[in-house]
Amino acid sequence: MGLIGLIFGWPLAPVKGVIRLGELIQEQVERQTHDPAVVRRRLEEIEQSRAAGLISEEGEALEMKQTLQSMIGEPGQAVAPAGEEEEG
Repeated sequence: MGLIGLIFGWPLAPVKGVIRLGELIQEQVERQTHDPAVVRRRLEEIEQSRAAGLISEEGEALEMKQTLQSMIGEPGQAVAPAGEEEEG
């Protein structure tokens, strides 16, 4: 690359760092979303909430469906957060 490439590339280093950080965060989120242990814990939390009467039967079914869909969905696919339904 040489001196010219270093001179012109150096000011962009922070931008490249932020982009790489975003990529790392996305990879970690996808890894956690597709981790069976995390999904199992989430399903257990949903069941406990239902047993404690914190959510309705319909709410339990909806959250379980969203949790399972997030696990089997393709990496990079947008998934609506629990409690919010996708439009369309």
